Amino acid sequence: MATAPAPVTKALEAPAKPNEKNAFMETFEIISEDIVQDLGNYKVPKEGVEHIKRMLHYTVPGGKLNRGLTVPSALKSLFKRDLTKDELFKAQVLGWGVEWLQAFFLITDDIMDGSITRRGQPCWYKQPDIGMIAINDAIICESAIYRLLKKYFRAEAYYPELVEMFHEVTYQTELGQMMDLLTAPEDHVDLSKFSPQKHAYIVEYKTAYYSFYLPIALAMRLAAITDEKAYAQAKAVLLPLGEYFQVQDDYLDCYGSPEVIGKVGTDIEDNKCGWLIIQALERATVEQRQLLDANYGQKSPENVAIVKRIYEQLHLETVYREYEDRSYKRISELIEQIDESLLPRDIFVTFMNR
Repeated sequence: MATAPAPVTKALEAPAKPNEKNAFMETFEIISEDIVQDLGNYKVPKEGVEHIKRMLHYTVPGGKLNRGLTVPSALKSLFKRDLTKDELFKAQVLGWGVEWLQAFFLITDDIMDGSITRRGQPCWYKQPDIGMIAINDAIICESAIYRLLKKYFRAEAYYPELVEMFHEVTYQTELGQMMDLLTAPEDHVDLSKFSPQKHAYIVEYKTAYYSFYLPIALAMRLAAITDEKAYAQAKAVLLPLGEYFQVQDDYLDCYGSPEVIGKVGTDIEDNKCGWLIIQALERATVEQRQLLDANYGQKSPENVAIVKRIYEQLHLETVYREYEDRSYKRISELIEQIDESLLPRDIFVTFMNR
């Protein structure tokens, strides 16, 4: 019987060990320099080299780094031993591939949402000398992933699977982002477009695949796991965990302190099809629904305050806590159902404990 994981809220807040994170950051310095040095092959002028170096350091290594750190952690669990220096380095490179992908998504997402801050500092595009240059920077950031894969994994038998995995998850995430934008355009508020089904799709495709499935699947490839049943079992746990994470993110966007979550929440102003508005629409009276229609997706603090007041009237904080409890039980049960002849359960427990 696997050890029961810690309660979900605490699990997702748990930081990485300092020495683990320091070693991970050392690898970032190596591979970011790889990218900078590689620019010489393309005769990039000094100004461009300095710009890319600055961009990578500003956009990639912030945050908790839990996605990237999961790759070496999961590989260690799969091998049931400490990693060799080469195994650890390769796992860290793939972990940074996930973080590079995250940076690509966040740069573009912040532009599309008109966000102000990210990870406790101004968004990259908000830098006075950057603006829409950030769109091209994001594309460079994504392309750099494949430069790293080529340098460090081209000779490996599983190299095609790594490339395909990054392409597939990127496409899935972009489809989720598309549905997020189509369902909730900022210039046309229509809450009738919102539904639990659309929210579930957006959550799965926009967040769960790249943030939860990808890091574990990459470790599985490094461990030479080829049985598709193992990947299906991993997905069966990790996608619901990703759903919980995004619902928590939606909740914190409204109720979290910017000093704690590292950004100013703008889901209400941005007309986002988030978990809170879905719950409100299912519970609202006719009068409350009219107020939501009139005030959701509007930019003024007065409109936002009205929406938040309705959330309070509908006791959505309590609804969220109940959802949280159900999610913990559901994910714990899914972990218990893992066939340990295919995958060790402690991979998922460790992931939750991050």
